[in-house]
Amino acid sequence: MKKKFQKILGLVIATSMLFVGCSSNNANNAEPKKEGETKLKIVTSMYPMYDFTKKIAGDKADVENLIPAGVEAHGWEPSATDIAKLEEANMLVYNGAGMEGWVEKVTDSLSNKDLSIIEASKGAELIKNADHDEDEDHEHEEGVHEEEHHHHHGEFDPHVWISIKNAKKEMENIKDALVQADEKNKAYYEENYKKYSEEFDKLDMQFEETLKPYAGKSIVVAHEAFAYLCKDYGINQLGIEGVYEDSEPDPARMKEIIEFVKENNVKTIFFETLATPEVSETIAKETGANTDVLNPIEGLTQEELDANKDYLSIMQDNLKAIENALK
Repeated sequence: MKKKFQKILGLVIATSMLFVGCSSNNANNAEPKKEGETKLKIVTSMYPMYDFTKKIAGDKADVENLIPAGVEAHGWEPSATDIAKLEEANMLVYNGAGMEGWVEKVTDSLSNKDLSIIEASKGAELIKNADHDEDEDHEHEEGVHEEEHHHHHGEFDPHVWISIKNAKKEMENIKDALVQADEKNKAYYEENYKKYSEEFDKLDMQFEETLKPYAGKSIVVAHEAFAYLCKDYGINQLGIEGVYEDSEPDPARMKEIIEFVKENNVKTIFFETLATPEVSETIAKETGANTDVLNPIEGLTQEELDANKDYLSIMQDNLKAIENALK
């Protein structure tokens, strides 16, 4: 996988220079722009980062998300056009915690050395990824050297934003980065952060009050994206797929999940909007359970964007879905 990625990256970087070569040279030779002449150009790595950045930046910056609507974030890699955008940007906001495996290699290759790179999850309390230990054990036992044939997972669960507390921390980190990059608009960014942090606190309290009666109960989810949320409110997740959603469950895993659902009288099997619901539907059919959406907010569909959905409204939908499942 590493060798393959390096080859692809090399081709992408070479192609991207067709987009940015002339403009980058002109920019490097041009006189510095006057303060306030242009807005900050900010690129974000995935939808939650886009949403948090837009909430704080408001109309003081141009914010663009790299991943298109309806595209799954796990395993996504930037194209030549995406790299061209990074060459012209002032700031890249990414989640970190192992979510975006491409960031270090791509940003190291850029000629845009003035790009501010903001890891939004910095300072958040991370949860260890059990799949990472399994990868290491497999390599140790089998002597694996051909990385192209194996998936490698990060040390931590990257779904940091699914905890409202962590999402607020990520938003604070983004606010601090904006203040540092554009100090003249500090009061504006601080006011936006205050406004939305209060909304996040209210939603957090609503989750806590609603889910308190169900402490210790379990939900069955499409993939293990909800550990941070479950930790915050004392519930458990059983994932059909692992943290990185890169393989369908084998027959033994399917049997284990079906038995768990029956033994624990689980009423709902959750699926996601950006992944096929077939496996969840199969388990539901075998157990007499219902299916419903639980959204990890890794990305939004075009329909969700057209309906003006955002992190707050989708988390409200998630709370209703979890409560209905646990009743």
